[in-house]
Amino acid sequence: MFTRQLGKTGYTISEIGFGAWGIGGAMWQGSDDKEALIALNKAADLGVNFIDTALAYGDGHSEQLVGKVLRSRSERIFVATKIPPKNRQWPARQGVPFHEAFPHDYIIECTEKSLKNLRVDCLDLQQFHVWSDEWVDASEIWSAVEKLKSEGKVAHFGISINDHQPASALKAAKTGMIDSFQVIYNIFDQSPEDELFPYCQKHNIGVIVRVPFDEGGLTGRVTMETKFPEKDWRNDYFRGDRKREVAERAEKLKTLLGAEARTLPELALRFCLSHPAVSTVIPGMRTAAHAETNAAVSDGKKLSVKFLTELHKHRWVRNFYGD
Repeated sequence: MFTRQLGKTGYTISEIGFGAWGIGGAMWQGSDDKEALIALNKAADLGVNFIDTALAYGDGHSEQLVGKVLRSRSERIFVATKIPPKNRQWPARQGVPFHEAFPHDYIIECTEKSLKNLRVDCLDLQQFHVWSDEWVDASEIWSAVEKLKSEGKVAHFGISINDHQPASALKAAKTGMIDSFQVIYNIFDQSPEDELFPYCQKHNIGVIVRVPFDEGGLTGRVTMETKFPEKDWRNDYFRGDRKREVAERAEKLKTLLGAEARTLPELALRFCLSHPAVSTVIPGMRTAAHAETNAAVSDGKKLSVKFLTELHKHRWVRNFYGD
């Protein structure tokens, strides 16, 4: 497993991390705790030392599973979690005052819950689960951040940027209080390359890439015949004619497979890892097989400039979360 630096945090983390949304259950149907623990341990066995979770993932259940693994392992594993917005609005909406999402005492309260769930004394990385730069001058937010840091309960703070809005937290970055950004970046959504990535490289801010497979669209396994469990949130994400659109674009990408990437999932991860701004990529993992397949891509190989130029033609501007 190859490693990279997470900005100026001083953390040396695996370039493939463990995305722990799915193991929280709730919106993802078919999640199994026993299998999730096996997957977490398999990932750690393979050198994955960065796990991304959130208090909102199964109302703390994902954090609790991660906490079990932390207590059973001897090696250093870095964990990032998130504070959900109090108003439960994903993404953050314009015009909503900060105190409806992240009032001072609520930030403290959620952090205490995550510490308890993970059974740790200090969070390696705490993140705001949504963000609006309209809140950048809210002193209550930053005083809570400073309080948690001064008490040794949080080492570093970051922001999980709103879906498909990579430039929406640049004002927050300029405060000097943010050490990392988590952002959607994949072959379809290449927008972080425009402003966010150059800024992060210039100012040494860590970049955590989420949704590298476009919620499954870039695995090649979503077709018109694909059926998700009844209560699985992907029924909405891929509603209407979206499965056909995704499948057609995935088929075009398959024609590029060969020496540089043999499968679509491998291609999707290599695309993300090929950008120098990226610190780690966190594909969702729920099984040991997921851990093995994803970890195997960390072999030091980068896509060629010519190949990346071809992939840039597949940029697709849309928002299946909000449209």
